[in-house]
Amino acid sequence: MHISRSIEILVGFFVALGFVAMFFLSMEVSNLSSVNGDDGYDITASFENVGSLKVRAPVAMAGVNVGRVTAINFDPETFEAVVTMSIEARYNQLPSDSNASILTAGLLGEQYVGLEPGGEEEVLEEGSELELTQSALVLEQIIGQFLFSSESEEE
Repeated sequence: MHISRSIEILVGFFVALGFVAMFFLSMEVSNLSSVNGDDGYDITASFENVGSLKVRAPVAMAGVNVGRVTAINFDPETFEAVVTMSIEARYNQLPSDSNASILTAGLLGEQYVGLEPGGEEEVLEEGSELELTQSALVLEQIIGQFLFSSESEEE
């Protein structure tokens, strides 16, 4: 009886360990584990179309994650989407004339914000707004433009 009780405790320990491992794996997959607290600074950029960009999407520069998207809002005056991004504090030397593009990881992967540095001496800081932006490419619009141009060439 004593041996079966210790086996039950050991099995219970490994089951609990499995649940903890699954929790950390799900946090990593959902990008929640890398959400930073208050260290860093927020910048904004306006886009005509954000496609399927989501909050917590990566912000990358030269393939390196430098931050996360923290909010996506609609500006009723300009009729554009305003994306707020939190950039990690260690990346505090990004030029103020950097540009932002909404890119897709792979052919049908998730969308993220890609930053390209400018040449200004002045750097981005809390509350900065990126002026140069490129919206997401929407596959339906590209196909529609292709079909429309094909029809107009035939006439």
